[in-house]
Amino acid sequence: MSSSPAAAEDPKPGRVSERGRWQAYWVCVGVAALTILDLSKVNVGLPSIEESLGAGPTELQLIVAGYALAFGLALVPAGRLGDIRSRRLMFVLGLSLFTLASLACALAPSVEVLVVSRILQGVAAGIQMPQVLGLIQQLFEPKERGRAFGLFGATIGISTAFGPTLGGLLIAVGGPTDGWRLLFWMNIPLGLIALLFAIRLLPHGQRRDAAAMQLDPVGILLLGLAVFSLMLPFLLTTGSPEDDPRRWFWLIGFAGATALFIAWERHYSALGKSPVLHFGLFARGSYRNGILLATAYFGAIPAIFLLTTLYLQQGLDIEPVFAGMVSIPFALASAVSAYISGRLVDRHGRKLVVLGLVIVIAGFALVLLLGILTPPEYSLVAMAGGMFVAGVGGGMVVSPNQTLTLAEVPVTQGGVAGSMAQVGQRVGTAMGVAIATSTFYATLYNERGGQELAVYHDGFRNGFLVALALISVALLVGLLDLRARRARRRATAPRPA
Repeated sequence: MSSSPAAAEDPKPGRVSERGRWQAYWVCVGVAALTILDLSKVNVGLPSIEESLGAGPTELQLIVAGYALAFGLALVPAGRLGDIRSRRLMFVLGLSLFTLASLACALAPSVEVLVVSRILQGVAAGIQMPQVLGLIQQLFEPKERGRAFGLFGATIGISTAFGPTLGGLLIAVGGPTDGWRLLFWMNIPLGLIALLFAIRLLPHGQRRDAAAMQLDPVGILLLGLAVFSLMLPFLLTTGSPEDDPRRWFWLIGFAGATALFIAWERHYSALGKSPVLHFGLFARGSYRNGILLATAYFGAIPAIFLLTTLYLQQGLDIEPVFAGMVSIPFALASAVSAYISGRLVDRHGRKLVVLGLVIVIAGFALVLLLGILTPPEYSLVAMAGGMFVAGVGGGMVVSPNQTLTLAEVPVTQGGVAGSMAQVGQRVGTAMGVAIATSTFYATLYNERGGQELAVYHDGFRNGFLVALALISVALLVGLLDLRARRARRRATAPRPA
């Protein structure tokens, strides 16, 4: 008899009991939260890493965005393997590697070792995340996914926004020099506990598409080259005058690899084989527009949290533990909003996401204005108020958009479809963080010698405007998708006799 309650009560592959599926669901969501937490909590530890290991701007950028790069590169092949082999096995593999990489980060004797270990962490996160999305698709019927993704979005929102606060607390406990190591030590017991639950509770079986059992290694390699060539020049952009302008030549490689990937996938499909990416997915407006919207949105949000913590710590000289607390109102508001929105998305659809984006822009505009215009001693509290408003909108964006993006995707393609959505988010994160923070630092470099607070005001404003522009792009995509949906409804509506 199987030891897994999630798999014991229903002989059908991928079908589990009501209790078992929710147990499996919370294992998945908990691990996803741990993974996403590492994107945000490390931000607040950058000054500590800089002081402890003598890291420069390039190394600090690699610690943050290198994680996102490796995350993005691993997503599609891992999602594909999970779909055609075993999501459970890939989940356990990714979680085990994530725990070991966290140990390597915690013990890193130099910044070079830390960067390599951090990239391995990103690979592990990229193995895990598509299994989470594929398992949610597998565990819940379409009409139930709104609630499931609502809870998922609430948990991820809390993880993203509480990350800086948790990071600040750990640095306060461990000290300004080596406190950053606790950011990684905490992953080890949590990872081991999650591993035990995953082995016991995740379902063993799953439905597979018999026609989609090929792995397509050439397609995976070409897609990886395209993603790498796109993200690398942004990872090497720090805002320093020493940035090598030749890094942008990598975008030529991106164009070439993308063209080869598309040609190969069409050839591979013409042979009657299953390509790594089914282009038919992008023919679905809900999927295509959902990915574009999420890419722009996730280009902005991590950048905003990083800029805010840098500004509070370096510009206003606020301790990391307090600088991290500015995002707590965002976390709480987005968690409640995401849970409610998950129940409303089936009724209101894309309108809910568009309204959320409008509120997000208004909230973050308040954060920017209050951060610059209020006296420094009141800036933290004032900015937290703007974060609360943005959080209300943020909860209306992430989980409803996830539900809408995957609504028309077959369950057998859930892993790879979710992987491509995550690739978009990780590419957006790497590009958004690079552009916004390099704008911040470039302003500091260009205005050296000016009044210190005014210089930080200018850097914060310029970087923040980049992030707000990205959210505006997400809003534009949402409006275009809403218009297209209305046009489709009118076209298919029965005409009066």
